Amino acid sequence: MTDRSTEAPSAQSTRSQSEEEGYKRGLNPRTIQMIAIGGAIGTGLFYGSGGAIEQAGPALILCYLVAGVAIFVIMRALGELLTYRPVSGSFAEYAHEFLGRFAGFVTGWTYWAVWISTCMAEITVAGKYVKYWFAVPEWATALVVLGVLFAANLISVKMFGEGEFWFSAIKVTAILAMIVIGIGVLVIGFGHAQHPTVTNLWADGGVFPKGFGQALLALQIVVFAYVGVELVGVTAGEARDPRTTLRKAINSLPIRIGLFYVGALIVIMSVVSWTNFHSGMSPFVEVFQKIGIPGAAGIINFVLLTAALSSCNSGIYSTGRMLRSLALRGEAPAGLGALSRRQVPYTGIIVSAAVMVIGVIVNIISPDKAFNYITSVSTIGIIVVWGMILVCHMVYRAKVRRGELPASDYRLPGAPVSTVLALAFLVLVVVLLFFTDSGRTAVVVGVVWTVLVCAGYPIVNALVKRREAMSA
Repeated sequence: MTDRSTEAPSAQSTRSQSEEEGYKRGLNPRTIQMIAIGGAIGTGLFYGSGGAIEQAGPALILCYLVAGVAIFVIMRALGELLTYRPVSGSFAEYAHEFLGRFAGFVTGWTYWAVWISTCMAEITVAGKYVKYWFAVPEWATALVVLGVLFAANLISVKMFGEGEFWFSAIKVTAILAMIVIGIGVLVIGFGHAQHPTVTNLWADGGVFPKGFGQALLALQIVVFAYVGVELVGVTAGEARDPRTTLRKAINSLPIRIGLFYVGALIVIMSVVSWTNFHSGMSPFVEVFQKIGIPGAAGIINFVLLTAALSSCNSGIYSTGRMLRSLALRGEAPAGLGALSRRQVPYTGIIVSAAVMVIGVIVNIISPDKAFNYITSVSTIGIIVVWGMILVCHMVYRAKVRRGELPASDYRLPGAPVSTVLALAFLVLVVVLLFFTDSGRTAVVVGVVWTVLVCAGYPIVNALVKRREAMSA
């Protein structure tokens, strides 16, 4: 059998086009733009940034800025590949085309595992947020949330898009409200916050109050707050006019990072000194309470619930598409490539949701240790996926220079230097993982996952060869 990685570009394009035609282009530009915005906003900002501020102080703003530049390079690299050939299973498809079958297998299954583990955590967290208002068992809420979002994704891609649009709208509104109110406090002076001033950014120990080393270690927290920003790449097969729509979504990324992350943190640590923030506490709740907004904890709890629902919704969507992409390339059971009458990959969605139920069971048995290992898959997995995007972009550019492939009109600025620097940044983050307990756990889980994937590949490859021999 000939390895598909050696086929001519025209054959690959034909195969990818036939795959893409199975989907309905039900995601309009409005939806894609909001998915792009919401993909960069999650519980990492609303909740997890409290511990990051405690660790790094105002230097956290610089961490988000540096990481944001690297993320933008990754997304522009992906954008160039998407305009060359927009397909739903983008990351795995490009890895398969430019690096071979094994790379496509690893990328596809790793990205699937990233979102499966993320959803396992998010549906359980949703149970905790609902418990703030109602005495409902966390596992029950988790099952209801998973069931509702599962049904919505089965109905149509438009249902997923509309749900994600409104989830993202709530998150965006909350951040914009905090920024506007915070600026009002700083400029006009209303509210009850004590000594709100931009000098808070350097008054208590300087910009690096805990030292440069602690700020550097905070980079790993910051990077994983950006998980989900790449989701627009998965929508390529179902977006209307993908070459134009995805380009606009990626071009707006610097504005989103500057406003929702850097801008929000500047306002937060100006209104309230960074010394007031601690791990396990939402900085948004602290700021709203200091200003004197009634029901601040309840408001942010609702936003956090929305962020968890958004993440799970995106996870169900992306895992179903990735399984179908793997199945069509012979890297997953053929049945996972089936589409429903509504042109939804229902078998992939069903299998993914079924695996996510394990998260509910794990939460009942061991809510702490087990979940640390589960979420570690997403920690190390997303670095692998982002790294694959950059390597694929480098190979693509090399083929363009040799005249083997057509050049995209949406080129990554500064490549290949910018690509190499972004790869170096990801390597730095992996190195930093060895200096924290949670990071070392992620590395260990990453090694275990690598062993599993490497062991699974020859088995799947043998099954594919047998199937092709029988059909020949």
